Amino acid sequence: MAAFATAEACDSNASLLANGELRVLEPIFKIYGQRRAFSGPIMTVKVFEDNVLVRQLLETRGEGRVLVIDGGGSNRCALLGGNLGQSAQAMGWAGILVNGCIRDVDEINACDIGVRALGSNPIKSNKKGVGEKHVPVFVAGTLIRDGEWLYADSDGVLISKAELSV
Repeated sequence: MAAFATAEACDSNASLLANGELRVLEPIFKIYGQRRAFSGPIMTVKVFEDNVLVRQLLETRGEGRVLVIDGGGSNRCALLGGNLGQSAQAMGWAGILVNGCIRDVDEINACDIGVRALGSNPIKSNKKGVGEKHVPVFVAGTLIRDGEWLYADSDGVLISKAELSV
């Protein structure tokens, strides 16, 4: 990814911010993974304390996309661990945003992907396969849809209806 800065994107796209085509997520996420900055088209999944669908998606070709996981903000277990982080890297995902927790932080930090999550919890999730893929999700004060674009760096996370020119 070219040197993309979310602050510069906000400055140069004030009209998109004003009309809601560019949104800024609430600053609630911690930064993990080797990619401090990442971007890509969004794929969504909505689950609650169950990561079966997360695994299914991350084991498919990522093609530079970003998986947005709406875990309902639960801090009671992890939806992403080191094995899935390694799988995401191997399958070509640019990044993962988790409205929930991760585990195996050191392993995820060794992966060449970008990860944002609320925090970490060593407890693994349920394995029932309950949830929905490719649905609109409401995360960090923003409605996020499949096919929109996510841009993340150390300053924050942006969601755009269309790809931004960098």
